[in-house]
Amino acid sequence: MSTDDLAWETTGTDIDYTCPGFDVRRDDVVLPDGTETDYHYVDEPPAVVVLPFTPEGDVVTIEEWRQAVGRVSHGLPAGSVEPDDVDLATAARRELAEETGYEADEVRHLHTIEPANGIADSVHHVFVAEGCLPVGEPNLDFNESIRVRTASYDDLVAAVVDGDVRDGRTVSAVCYYELTER
Repeated sequence: MSTDDLAWETTGTDIDYTCPGFDVRRDDVVLPDGTETDYHYVDEPPAVVVLPFTPEGDVVTIEEWRQAVGRVSHGLPAGSVEPDDVDLATAARRELAEETGYEADEVRHLHTIEPANGIADSVHHVFVAEGCLPVGEPNLDFNESIRVRTASYDDLVAAVVDGDVRDGRTVSAVCYYELTER
C-alpha cells in the first residue's frame, strides 16, 4: 500500500467486460477523505512502439484504420507484448515484422510512457529500430487494416508538428527522439 496521502486504497477489483486486446476493470476504492466509490478503467497488457529507420534514414510508417476515431491514422508500428516474447526488444522486433514485413539490424529502448493513465493502465515501451529492410509480407491480426509506407524522417516530424499525425504513440516517440537524439 502506498504511503502517499494522495493514494487511493483498493478494497476490491473485478473485470466488468472482456474483449480481444483489453478488459474493462472496476476497482472498489476508498479515497483519501474516506469516501468509498468505484473506478473503471481499461486494463491491457504492456505494448511496444517502434520508430523504424531504413539504412537510408527514412522511417517505416503505417496507415491503419482506427474505428474509435473513424478514420485512417498515420503512425508507427505498435502492439501488445505477448506471453511468448522473451523481452521487450523481442516484442518490438515481432511487431515490426508483423505489421510491416521489415526486420531491423538493431533495436534499442528509447523511453517508456503511460499514454492515458487517467483511463487506462497502459504502459508503452518505445524502441528505435535501425537498419530496417523489407524481408516479407506483413502478417496482420484478423482485426488490422494496415498500409505500409516509408517517409523521410523530416517529413514525419513535420506531419507531427502540423497535426497531420495525431497518433499519441507516434507523437511521443518522435518528440522524445527529437529531444534526446537529434
